[in-house]
Order: sequence, then structure tokens, then C-alpha cells
Amino acid sequence: MAIIPAGMSAPLLGAGLLLALVALTYKRLSSYLKNWAVMKPIPAVSRTYPFIGNALALKTDAVDFFQQIQGYAEEFCNAPLIKLWLGMLPFVILYHAETVEPIVSNPVHMDKSSIYSFLHPWLGTGLLTSTGPKWRERRKMLTPTFHFTILQDFLEVMNEQAEVLVNKLASQAGRGPFNCFNYVTLCALDIICETAMGRKIYAQSNSESEYVQSVYKMSDIISRRQRSPWFWPEFTYKYFGEGKAHDSTLKMLHSFTYEVIRERAESLKLEDQTEPETRKRRAFLDMLLKTKDEDGNAMSHQDIQEEVDTFMFRGHDTTAASMNWALHLLGSHPDVHCKVQHELQEVFGTSERVASMEDLKQLKYLECVIKEALRLYPSVPFFGRSLCEDININGFKVPKEASAIVLTYSLHRDPRFFPEPEEFRPERFLPENSVGRPPYAYIPFSAGLRNCIGQRFAIMEEKVVLSSILRQFNVKAEQSREELRPTAGLILRPEHGIWIQLEKREKAQRTLLI
Repeated sequence: MAIIPAGMSAPLLGAGLLLALVALTYKRLSSYLKNWAVMKPIPAVSRTYPFIGNALALKTDAVDFFQQIQGYAEEFCNAPLIKLWLGMLPFVILYHAETVEPIVSNPVHMDKSSIYSFLHPWLGTGLLTSTGPKWRERRKMLTPTFHFTILQDFLEVMNEQAEVLVNKLASQAGRGPFNCFNYVTLCALDIICETAMGRKIYAQSNSESEYVQSVYKMSDIISRRQRSPWFWPEFTYKYFGEGKAHDSTLKMLHSFTYEVIRERAESLKLEDQTEPETRKRRAFLDMLLKTKDEDGNAMSHQDIQEEVDTFMFRGHDTTAASMNWALHLLGSHPDVHCKVQHELQEVFGTSERVASMEDLKQLKYLECVIKEALRLYPSVPFFGRSLCEDININGFKVPKEASAIVLTYSLHRDPRFFPEPEEFRPERFLPENSVGRPPYAYIPFSAGLRNCIGQRFAIMEEKVVLSSILRQFNVKAEQSREELRPTAGLILRPEHGIWIQLEKREKAQRTLLI
């Protein structure tokens, strides 16, 4: 039986609900028409239809979609920005340093785009997706967990897992081409699990990791939904879209991290009771379990799960992709490959010792290689911000309700700052060659207040893993640039992996400055 407020008849209630619906519809429609008029002067990527925008013109295949968006940036390379409508929501696409800067450098526009809401079921409103006071408080709480001395503790884990990876790769050396993508990804997963959660999961010994496969599946599911406005409403997504696949994948991802958090909390409590004075290497999770806000309140289990899920996803998938792209580029450019091995020989000689923090500091050319690989293949090829106030970009007015999509992949190919941008030239990032380059021309870890909190962790991990591989093997790429076919879901990955050949380096080779 329906419950009707006292003194209100059913017809009157129905009329009230109808009026509310009409008011809401009028408000949305008037806002849409106003934004349509304001943004009319901005170049459009394709013919734009009322109410559905450009949605029907977007490619459904992830590789084709990425090539399409990149094609728009090339077609309108002389335009300061272009517009795209997804249903009734307006977007502007930015790919020049001078148009990106006023967005990412202004704290007013720190909110993530509305399309990030589809990440909420998985990552909640943690550091990646939260906004306003919650984000500021969470960032302040988590920043100490990335302090240099804590990162130094994680070096041991990185070296251990890099050694496992090298042993796995040794079985492929001299046996012809193979896809190294999964090998490197599982190594990154082992590193993030032990550093973020304090738990060894031996992913490299379990090459069919259900967690990794679920991360890939969820990333693809979310990215497809983001570019399909007809599946944004929960009802249509549940009954006509991939709602069931989304929910079953989500269940696996959450159950994995939930169980680890539970086990680690119990283990930490036991350790504190039995060994209160013993200093042990702490994982991010340990620090989260002990973290308190300004009022002395501990983080809830849900708060911790949000951050652990975020660390797990962003902390392994992005770094794994970056290392794989770097291996392809090194294997495609023998001259750069040789320079890196010269540097490794100078730092390590013929020693088999693991890398120290001092060693990593000396690997300056390898760091240039990593940075140049991230320029050509940024792990996050585009990201979105919600405009929280009207803004004027190069003479074009953009209303506060629009989202700005920063196309990092195209931004990094601006020939004004990176001559012959498709060429792989690590020397671009030597200090003397970086002078005068605008700070927002290169932002693989985003920029401004919402830059990546784990970027030092990522660069450190890449140096450890890549140096371990290159001290033991010569790498030769087996794919041309055209065969890579980047696919941009949430992370930039090659459609069919990274295929290389490895040749075992003997000690005698390592003493030669070839």
C-alpha cells in the first residue's frame, strides 16, 4: 500500500511529482541549450546532433577509438581546442601546453570529470576520484607514506621481484620472439602487492593471475561505458549493457583486496602485541591502518579499501605498461640500447649485486629513456577535469558545466617543444635540453595539485626492473611502430602485447664498451 503524507490526496501528490519532473527537465534542457549556444564557436570533431551529440560517430573498438581521437587532434592541430558532445554533456579536448595550463594549474578545476563516476563502484572516492575537502584531507594523510625513507624500504622488494623476473625471462632467451607483456605486468603486480599490502602473492609463479585478468576486463568495461551515453543510466546498463559482467568482475576485485586488508590488519595487531619494539618493513596498508586524521580518527575499512584498490590498479598497471613500452623502444633503437648498457657497466661493472639507492641516482641516461618512453606512450593517454567555473581559452568561452579532456598522447607530440616528435630521443630530457620547455608540455603524471602521488615510486621501480633486465640481456624488438596498435582504455596498452627477442649477455660482454 502506498504511503501518502497526511493531508495530501493521491492526485495532488501525483501532480506535485509531475511538476517536479517538469521543472527538472526544464532546468536540464535550458542548461543544455545555453551551453550549446555558448560553445557553438568552438570547432567540432564531427557533425553534432541535438541531444545525442557526437556519440554515434565514436568508434566502438578501443584501438579504432584511440586512433579516431588522436586523428581529431592532428586534424585540428592549429586549433586551440575542439569540442565533443556525449549525449547532452559537453567536453572540450585540449592538447597544447598553453591551453592545458589554465585547467590543471588552477585549484578551482581540480574536480575529476563526470565520466570518472563510473570508477566509483570499483575505486570508491579515494585519492584518484574524490574531490573537495575529502580529497585534500586524504592527500594530506597519504603524502607521508611516499616519503623518501619509506620508498627506500621498498627497494628490497623491487630488487627481489626483478630477480624473479630475470630468471623467468632467462627461459625465453635465445628461443626466438615472445610476448613479454605479461611477464613484466606480473612482476609489477608482485611489487605493488608486497609494498602496498605487505603480502606476497607470487603472481610471477601464477601466470594466469585472476586479479590481473579482472583488472584488464574491468578497465575495458568501464572505458566502453564512458563513451556510450545510452548506457550511463543504471537501468539500461543493467538490463541492456554489461552490468552483469561489471558486477561479477567487481566482486572478484573487491574480494581479493578485502581479504588481504582483513588478514593484514589481524597480522599487524598480533605483531604489535608480540614485537612492539621490532622495526619491520611496513607496507602502505600498514601505514593506512595506523593513519589518523587531525581529530585522531582512524580510517574506516571502506576508506582503506578505496585507497588499496586505487594503489593496486594505478600502482601496477600504469608502471607495467610504461616498462613494456620502454623495452620495445630500446629493442628498436640499438644505439640507445648500447648507451644504457654503457651506463650500467659504469655503475655496476661486472658485479651481480642488486641496485642501491645510490646506484639508481647515477642511472641518469636510463631515467631519460624512461621519460622519453612516457612521452611517446604515456600510461594514461588522456584524463578529464570538470570545469567548476566559466573559463576563456584562447578567445573561446567554455561554460562551467563542461568537462576538459587533456589528451596527453597528443600534448607530448607538439613539434614546437619536441622536434620530430615521433622520433625516440632520450637526450631530450638531459638538463641542458630541457631548458625553456613549458612545464605543461610534458605531464605523464598529470600536473598541479592532482599530480600523481606515486611518481617517484614508479620511476624508482622502472629503474630497478629495466636495469636488472638490461644487465643480463640484449633486447631486440619484433614489432614495427605500426604493428603496436595502441589501445586506450583506462591505460595505454599495445593491442597484441610487446614481442621481443632476448640474448643472454655473458660477463665478457659486460666489460666491453661496445
